[in-house]
Amino acid sequence: MNARILRALAEKDLREVRKNRIAIYGAIVLTVIFSIAFPLIFTQVPLITGTEGAPDLEEVIPLIPLEIQGVIENLEPQQIPVVLFLGYLFAPLFLIIPLMIASIIAAEAFVGEKERKTLEPLLYTPATDLELFVGKVLAALIPAVVFAWANFAVYTFVVNLAGWPVMHRIWFPTAVWWPMILWVAPAIALMGIAVTVLISSKVRTFMEAYQASGALVLIVVALLMGQIFGLIFLSPFVSLLVGAVLFALDALLIKIGVGIFSRDELMTSI
Repeated sequence: MNARILRALAEKDLREVRKNRIAIYGAIVLTVIFSIAFPLIFTQVPLITGTEGAPDLEEVIPLIPLEIQGVIENLEPQQIPVVLFLGYLFAPLFLIIPLMIASIIAAEAFVGEKERKTLEPLLYTPATDLELFVGKVLAALIPAVVFAWANFAVYTFVVNLAGWPVMHRIWFPTAVWWPMILWVAPAIALMGIAVTVLISSKVRTFMEAYQASGALVLIVVALLMGQIFGLIFLSPFVSLLVGAVLFALDALLIKIGVGIFSRDELMTSI
């Protein structure tokens, strides 16, 4: 593959992303909900309810994963929901951010070109089918991962600042978040991209491509529910394992996508 061609294709799509209102508004909404509203709610509820609203330690301990029980036992009652939800159980839900942003951008990959009537000139470029496919993937992966990391920084700031009256110290991030953000987030973003780019090369509108890829959110929901109900705990080791599995699936999806990708078929669909 030609690195210059890949860079040119990625830069072209990144310029288009800045004009995509759905991507911009979606990014703003995700940031407000997951990085600001959630930590504000869970840190302020203990202050509002006081000790009356604090959970009974003896009732809470049996309901949480064994790996977290040692941490919870050393906390004051008001600190338990803050650490439990924001420091541990909420972690998988944060993966929605890179997944959704990646899917929105990737949905523009080929369908956006069709709607803007710019696909035909692109297909006549000297880029190979593989370079076209990989270039589209990179154009979505880079902003999705960077945006996820930026939101993690915002989330960290809000959690520690808003939670200071309850925690009385800087306590976040916990160990489970680092592999989640640095390893699992890029893996799930790449999965969203691989699936969505493949779909977008087959459908005619942006919304068709985006809605078809929306089912991938079920992966995040499954991880979240599994952790809440004690079926799985995304410890650093488990997160590394989950990320490795996702990357393996990503490689398979990209291989399949490149194998069935057809420039001629795209030309006939214009």
